Amino acid sequence: MGNEAGARIAARLPPRLEGHWVSTGSPYRLVFHSRRAMREVAAWVNGTSGTGCSGFLPAGRSWAPGALYEVLSAKTERDCTAALGFAMHELSLVRVEKHYQALPRPGGRLLEELYLGDIHTEWGERLHYRPTGYQRPLQNAVHHVHPCPACGIIYRADEHHPPILPAQAELPMQLGGSWVSTHCEVRPAVLFLTRYFIFHGSNHTWEGYYYHYSDPLCKQPTFTIYASGHYTQGIPSSKVRGGTELAFKVTQARVTPMDQVTVMMLNSSEPGSCGLTNSWRAGMEQDITPTNGCLALGIKLPHTEYELFKTEQDAKDRSLLFIGERPTDGSSPDRPDKRPTSYQAPLVQCAGASEEFSKYLSLKYLGKQGASGNEALKPLPVAFLLFVALQFLRWD
Repeated sequence: MGNEAGARIAARLPPRLEGHWVSTGSPYRLVFHSRRAMREVAAWVNGTSGTGCSGFLPAGRSWAPGALYEVLSAKTERDCTAALGFAMHELSLVRVEKHYQALPRPGGRLLEELYLGDIHTEWGERLHYRPTGYQRPLQNAVHHVHPCPACGIIYRADEHHPPILPAQAELPMQLGGSWVSTHCEVRPAVLFLTRYFIFHGSNHTWEGYYYHYSDPLCKQPTFTIYASGHYTQGIPSSKVRGGTELAFKVTQARVTPMDQVTVMMLNSSEPGSCGLTNSWRAGMEQDITPTNGCLALGIKLPHTEYELFKTEQDAKDRSLLFIGERPTDGSSPDRPDKRPTSYQAPLVQCAGASEEFSKYLSLKYLGKQGASGNEALKPLPVAFLLFVALQFLRWD
């Protein structure tokens, strides 16, 4: 396809952690860079007892910004990680990917990405949670995407000199148009998917396609969900700077099973809980709105989700859309207090996608002549919509 997505050769590799990855600081020492942060952490530690955190502040010393404090020390048998809510369980699940960034000249640039285990969205669960998904990847400090203004800044940072990233202009939230995943995404509980959204800003309606797979390269489709509804006018987030709070109402949904395992699961679901009983077939879409969703897939209709959105432009001036992170426990952000405070991997805007093109992508079927001579309905291949959308990405 002549772009990064087409040149991506994502391979599941044995983890090789040699070299420098874009991360910074010692995981066992703490440095305060503001008095406010120092006072907050001091209150946590001073209020902790019986956790092996005694002696965190040596006798005769007072808290001071810029000083080094040991969080974990085998020599002194000190462990203040629990008092600080800090855990390294992300290192218990590791994956390395290599692929190539397409260049104007022949060949490509080798890229390496390090995926670490996901972190629970609930603060109180992080000390106990063991990852079943991945965070957004770190990039190898040598083999990284170009341009990457932040990479060198983060790589050269240390405990006393934290990375200060270039300020980015806050863009107005304009959701019109089509947005698509740039790679296979991972969710907790070993879920893999790609996403494609169409937002109609004129009437605040939206459509979304969620393509689910059974493998981390998104090559083996399992089922597709199409959902639609409307959304509210956004307001600036009071918790996350640069974020916009919206409420999304999901009113309709359709499901297309793509493998026999999913077909068997849907056909064995409780009657009346997921479409027509015992009527599911591979590759055939079915409306689940009349049954108020699909219990087997955890879909409830109608329902409202309280979301956090943000738009940015990357170093190549591509428009990015960040949508709030999904709760780790698999639930829905169906209450204002469950609104996300972090983001999923960004979607990229499909450049040049006209309203007619968006409508074309919204079509779920191709007309075919059936045995009776009447026009039969056949689902589009799952990968087709994503493939066409990727053709319109604005790659440099």
